[in-house]
Amino acid sequence: MALKTKVKINRITNLTDARYCSGMYVDVLGFSMEVGNPNFISPSQFQEITGWISGTDYAAEFTTSDAFTIERQLADYPGITWVESSNLNTLFQLKSLGKKLIYRAAIEEVESILPKLALLNQDQITLHLTSIENMLTIDNKLVIDNLAKKVNLFLGFGINPENACSLAEIPGLAGLALDGGDEIKPGLRDFDQLASTLENLELPD
Repeated sequence: MALKTKVKINRITNLTDARYCSGMYVDVLGFSMEVGNPNFISPSQFQEITGWISGTDYAAEFTTSDAFTIERQLADYPGITWVESSNLNTLFQLKSLGKKLIYRAAIEEVESILPKLALLNQDQITLHLTSIENMLTIDNKLVIDNLAKKVNLFLGFGINPENACSLAEIPGLAGLALDGGDEIKPGLRDFDQLASTLENLELPD
């Protein structure tokens, strides 16, 4: 079993999500490692979760942390292969770590993103495009189509079970980024939206 496109799951906070997504052959599981973030995962929680899964990459997700802080944090999280940040300069400073890099930015800021595309390509940095409004409008679709042709792009908003397959077929798109969720209680999680989206992305056997 495989999916029609690469998929990253953002802000994993529990083993239930991690095991389900791993079983669905998701490519990257993201964990918030920024202290103070409501979805922060401690080193012990990270090891407890990842100790039960295999076959997927792990991404360390940051927003405002500087490069020095990120590098120190990563020392406590074995197995991280991706680093995501909303600060492009921070990512440039982390190139020497040999990790795959993701620049997270909102489509509402596209005018500031466009001049950076050459730098993203030059340093093989993936763009994770989000949205403040989380709305997939016609204008947004045109921007996405354009960006997907110019840069390695993960689309991270406006995705649902009904449109996931068509979005996965956007020419040049590297993949989709979906959000993990919270457990109702340990071991109990409502997977309806996420499960339906991933199941619709499955390739036939």
